[in-house]
Amino acid sequence: MPAGGRWMSRKVGLSANSSQFTLGGEPFRILGGSIHYFRVPRAYWRDRLMKMKACGINTLTTYVPWSLHQPERGVFNFHTQLDLEAYINLAAELGLWVILRPGPYISSELDLGGLPSWLLRDPNMRLRTTYPGFTQAVNAFFDKLIPKLVPLQFKKGGPIIAVQVENEYGSFAKDEGYMLFIKEALQSRGISELLLTSDIHSALKSGGVEGAVRTVKLQKLNQRDIQDLNAIQPNGPSMVMDYWTGWFDVWGDLHHVLPPEDMVSTMREILRRGMSVNLYMFHGGSSFGFMSGAVSDPSYKALVPSYDYDAPLSEAGEYTPKYHLLRDLLSRYSGGQSFPDMPALHYRETYEPAIVYQHLPLWDALSFTEGPFKSPTPVNMESLPVNNGNGQSYGYTLYETTITSGGLLKSEDNVRDRALVFVDRSYIGLFKRRSLELAVPDGKGKRTLSLLVENCGRVHQGRDLDKQHKGIVGDILLNNIPLRDFTIYSLDMKPSFIDSLYQAPWKTLPQNPSFPGFFMGRLFAYGYPSDSFVKLPGWEKGVVFINGLNLGRYWSIGPQQALYLSGSFLNSGINQVIVFEEQEGDYKVHFEDTPDLGMAADIQ
Repeated sequence: MPAGGRWMSRKVGLSANSSQFTLGGEPFRILGGSIHYFRVPRAYWRDRLMKMKACGINTLTTYVPWSLHQPERGVFNFHTQLDLEAYINLAAELGLWVILRPGPYISSELDLGGLPSWLLRDPNMRLRTTYPGFTQAVNAFFDKLIPKLVPLQFKKGGPIIAVQVENEYGSFAKDEGYMLFIKEALQSRGISELLLTSDIHSALKSGGVEGAVRTVKLQKLNQRDIQDLNAIQPNGPSMVMDYWTGWFDVWGDLHHVLPPEDMVSTMREILRRGMSVNLYMFHGGSSFGFMSGAVSDPSYKALVPSYDYDAPLSEAGEYTPKYHLLRDLLSRYSGGQSFPDMPALHYRETYEPAIVYQHLPLWDALSFTEGPFKSPTPVNMESLPVNNGNGQSYGYTLYETTITSGGLLKSEDNVRDRALVFVDRSYIGLFKRRSLELAVPDGKGKRTLSLLVENCGRVHQGRDLDKQHKGIVGDILLNNIPLRDFTIYSLDMKPSFIDSLYQAPWKTLPQNPSFPGFFMGRLFAYGYPSDSFVKLPGWEKGVVFINGLNLGRYWSIGPQQALYLSGSFLNSGINQVIVFEEQEGDYKVHFEDTPDLGMAADIQ
């Protein structure tokens, strides 16, 4: 239990009636840290939370990703890696309070900000508004989620002391009635603890809702931010709900870092002013699989799978200089209480490289997909008749049609987000944002034109959430005539698909294997497997699967050059490694004991 928690009165929860929070009637300062259960291998939840506790943090903050908990309408997942109740109970066992952020929109650098892509099947969908198609879906999700949380609230003996209403709505603010709808959706289902909202300072005015405490998000503490907050909320406590300890990275850019001394001086100032604070992130972890989002402003850029965030605990759970400086600072605010000892670090290992010994061309894997589907015009991913009528969320989609001449192929910017283009399965070029034309060579008779389109990640914030359809979203022109009569294959690369490839016609790796293709190798781990990092020098762009689990994308342009591999994903003995590579490979997969997030640059 938290200090004094065992004997604390549970009649009054977290309350904001004066300049300082009180909990159970006693003055209380929130010293929070964000760690997302869905970004940390479940086997390491305890390790990461204990390391946070040992730093002097008293409150765990986490988002709840709707898209992961409800992958299809009517299908809910709250087990293993997504067992939110187990995570909250673990926090309580370790003596941490919990602030929960159930969304429904969470941003959090997730694809579509954590909203399920099947919402986009409705052509009139207006996300984050009181549009009936959206509110009905929210109600169905909250009907499943909120009853799990109600018994875990403070006044019922649990660790949840506050719940955040939506997230940064002030920056979106398309519907005046929306925040009230979300607030009532929480309270009518039994949420009775303190409610919070959270916005950047310029959006504080438009982002709040009556009956919820406003909090601010920032990286640099300006006098104005605090004055704005105090002006809107003169008598309440002030809280920095997200003090950003670092930042996320996008492909084709540098690795963002915030110098440790900058972090500590800002934290020192926040504490000196008597404010409450939550570090976002305390430990970032990894955006495994295809869960990463993207930014669109000023131009489209997809996020990397590492969510290291330059946080006090690294992606692999290592202590950083930030951690030690922060622990030292917080020890001065502990009221004389000593912190728990810092848990020992996990061993990390360099394994023998996995040598690729089998190859499966993409074309030979198509028979293992759901479909194919015929359509006169291109159909976007979300509208495909797959996954029990929920469409395709992630991965790749292959569009094929017949052509009878060469000429100029134009994407009209209808390719989301990248497409490898083939004629009779020979590669002829690439469509991506801003490269919109390709020459198709002349040839005799009928030929097959194929476009392998990748969803590189839906934008996770901004005002264009409704426009995040992926795949081919309009006409593709050949000599200014729209192409028609497509055969479409959905390649979402879910675990069930990767598992089914066991029966595929794999061949011994040939001299010149065809691309795109799947490449199989083996990793041997003896004894108790340790953490490692997957490195793919000589490979271009693709996805790595270990024992059928999607670790995430790799791309030679960086910044990230190594994927975190948790020892908990490995078996003692033989482990299957499958790489899906789009364009070129080295036929060797390396496993090293150090991360490589790329060349670093200070956050501007």
